[in-house]
Amino acid sequence: MSGPRPYIKRTVTVSKERLYELIRRPLVTEKSTLGSEHNQVAFVVPVDASKPEIKIAVEGLFSVKVKAVNTMLQKGKVKRFRGRLGKRATIKKAYVTLEEGHSIDVTTGI
Repeated sequence: MSGPRPYIKRTVTVSKERLYELIRRPLVTEKSTLGSEHNQVAFVVPVDASKPEIKIAVEGLFSVKVKAVNTMLQKGKVKRFRGRLGKRATIKKAYVTLEEGHSIDVTTGI
């Protein structure tokens, strides 16, 4: 049996249209505001988005350097409205850490 397989770094290419699809909107909550002290910005992204795609999209759209991308999946809850059952949508959140000296103002548009 041979040793461990070598790590192969795959390159990801993202089209211009996909860049705009990947960053749905900024996420402005108490937690994301506290993250801004540590050079972090939060975004809502599609459920099928990967971390390398999100990194390329943020760097391409905002002209900043990304240090790390952390994602979380928020499952949709089942809620009642006027006695009827309904389900909230499942969303994916991306917490993007920027390199020192870079920042994104989420209050302005692209």
